[in-house]
Amino acid sequence: MNGDSAAVNYGAAAPMTADDKMKQVNKKFRVTGITTGLISGLTYGIYTTLVLVAGYYEPLMGAAGVLAAPYVCSGLNDLFAGIWLTLYNARCGRLSELGRSLHTFPGKMIVLGSLLGGPIANGAYLVGLAMAGAYAIPISATCSLFGAIFAWIFLKQKPTKRVIAGMMICVAGAIVINWVKPEGSPNFTLGIICALIAAISWGLEGMLSSYGGAMIDTDVAVNLRELISGIVDLVVIVPLVGGMALLGGTFAAGLPLIWLALSGLSAAVSFVCWYKSNSTVGCAIGMSLNVTYAFWGVLFCVMFLGQQLTSTIVIGSVVIVFGAILVTMNPLDLLKKGE
Repeated sequence: MNGDSAAVNYGAAAPMTADDKMKQVNKKFRVTGITTGLISGLTYGIYTTLVLVAGYYEPLMGAAGVLAAPYVCSGLNDLFAGIWLTLYNARCGRLSELGRSLHTFPGKMIVLGSLLGGPIANGAYLVGLAMAGAYAIPISATCSLFGAIFAWIFLKQKPTKRVIAGMMICVAGAIVINWVKPEGSPNFTLGIICALIAAISWGLEGMLSSYGGAMIDTDVAVNLRELISGIVDLVVIVPLVGGMALLGGTFAAGLPLIWLALSGLSAAVSFVCWYKSNSTVGCAIGMSLNVTYAFWGVLFCVMFLGQQLTSTIVIGSVVIVFGAILVTMNPLDLLKKGE
């Protein structure tokens, strides 16, 4: 009897300690954060491609002026993203949190970030895409660079030598991309400037929303961000740029609306995954994984939209993505195990 008992005890697994359980939780959080961060970059690259596809259909393709079509696309995309997220939050029983969050100080930070990241940044990004094509994508990915600069100025977070080196690398990548202008793009430089405006605005949004997003459920915060951005675009910006007739024509056409609904779904998934990644592995790693959209966006534009692949866009994209990663984190941290 005693021998059998000893044999059983000898073969039994040792009980897990509290430290072992904590290591398992940390490992799970890390895997979840890295996975959602990568998905956020991939889905934002998909969003970029889908919204460009929508612009290839009438009446968007033949729209007069440089602002009407991008802002109609931006407004509808963000509105659809907000609708998808509202349906999701309604299913999860969080609808009442939308109105309640708006009356809090963190909610007001989300609103301010929404205005910077939506009507200003997203609109400028789409104008940049319309003028400079896929070349605008990696330029906009310098948003992490500007986020670090604004954190330095307003939050007194002095950058390290690594961060400064990453900033310089981002600038070098932007110079490489603009070294040779593609043929048939008379407004190329203006498109690059618009992409730069988008990067600056997204940097400001990141600084503001980091506070609001820490106090409010991420699904609710992103839902507010997309709804506010879409409504402001369609109710305020589109009439100002003379795009109401184009908006009505887009609804009547139907097909571009379907593509924008799909791009809105991709944008919704991207923002939710980005916020979740930030909350599990930290904002630095989350931002680093998210800016991989510059790679995916260029790749999909080359594969599906016939964007010309040049050495300058390949080298510049790689340099900017690496610089953006260096600004937000030490790349060697991705290879470390443990906590």
